[in-house]
Amino acid sequence: MAGHPIEGDTAAGTIGGTLLAIIPHLDTSDITRTLVLGAVGAVASFVVSQLCKWIWKKIKK
Repeated sequence: MAGHPIEGDTAAGTIGGTLLAIIPHLDTSDITRTLVLGAVGAVASFVVSQLCKWIWKKIKK
């Protein structure tokens, strides 16, 4: 069975419909929680990568 390409209008309609169906169910606390967790994850990732870089420099000396 050959795959059928999805036209741009169909994809845009599907994405738009999905977003419009999801938006009314979003709560500001969910958005805030997502932003805070994303920021914490980014900071943690940065700190761990800097720590690994520092440890790697100490090992190579």
